[in-house]
Amino acid sequence: MAQTSPAQSLPTNPPPSSIPNLKDRLPKLEPRKRRNGAENPTPVPETPKLPSLPDTAAAWTFRTPSRRILSPKDHNIFLSSETDKLVKAWIFGLADAVVDTPCSSVKDDDLSGIAKALLKILDEAEAFVSRSPPDEQGGSRFGNKAFRGFVDLVNQSSKTWHRSLLGLDNDDAIAETSTYLLHAFGNPNRIDYGSGHELNFLMWLLCLNRLSLVQFPADAKALVLRVFPRYLEVMRIVQMAYYLEPAGSHGVWGLDDYQFLPFLFGASQLLHHPYITPRSIHQDLALEESGDDYLYLGQVRFVNSTKTVRGLRWHSPMLDDISSARNWTKIDGGMRRMFAAEVLGKLPVMQHFL
Repeated sequence: MAQTSPAQSLPTNPPPSSIPNLKDRLPKLEPRKRRNGAENPTPVPETPKLPSLPDTAAAWTFRTPSRRILSPKDHNIFLSSETDKLVKAWIFGLADAVVDTPCSSVKDDDLSGIAKALLKILDEAEAFVSRSPPDEQGGSRFGNKAFRGFVDLVNQSSKTWHRSLLGLDNDDAIAETSTYLLHAFGNPNRIDYGSGHELNFLMWLLCLNRLSLVQFPADAKALVLRVFPRYLEVMRIVQMAYYLEPAGSHGVWGLDDYQFLPFLFGASQLLHHPYITPRSIHQDLALEESGDDYLYLGQVRFVNSTKTVRGLRWHSPMLDDISSARNWTKIDGGMRRMFAAEVLGKLPVMQHFL
């Protein structure tokens, strides 16, 4: 059998001219361009102008609030009504009033008489927790029945508060206005609390504004940065004392089990902050140092303190996702969209609106 010699098995080298120039064939490397995130097609809701105060002395009548939005037809009537615009004008107007403003900027000397009266009412409400101490739960996690005693104490004091502290002398006006205050502390039958009850507190303040007791914009900063935080403090005490169940909660997939407006008002406070960014909510030092000054950070700090699992990623994934926003302008717009779409725009929520 014939064998190939070693010389014959070696390949011959091609001439240099036949070697391809890979430099000319490789694509030119260019830095990758950052893709812009998809823009939200829903525009940010505008702030309607707050209507002028009504003349309550001219044949003005009052009516105790009740549930009126019971069907999709009722809801559509509400969404096209002046009342819907009034609620947005009030909530968004208060948010606009505290842009770039920390809570500490409102000093005691800056408070009007009505703002001091509102704070006194909340102080007295907090004291009712000790007068109606929680019962033994008997193994039940949520819904301590002693909460009903707390609500009864609020109800018993409401008329006195409105007469002696707020200066209302019309029984019908007190009946209408105080209903919102009573519902701001939660539902005594279900023993729960949620963002709808929180909204009732702002509706109570709106009623006081329509009655010319709370002035806008003169009292706006005090309402958002002193009165509303005090309300949050009281409700946190109430929640922890009576283990109130979240009302209509989406669990960890929601923004928060109980509150919404601290995030809306808080985003406005941080709108152009020079160094606190949306990612700062993951920094314990930022929450500790600035949580008392900024509602958004304060609410995140409280949420962290109530969870047994550490990390927003695990117990509050929506808050975690929102923290990736480039700036607070994005978050501010998103919170306003959420208020219009997920609060006022949802029938299951508005069915409980008075």
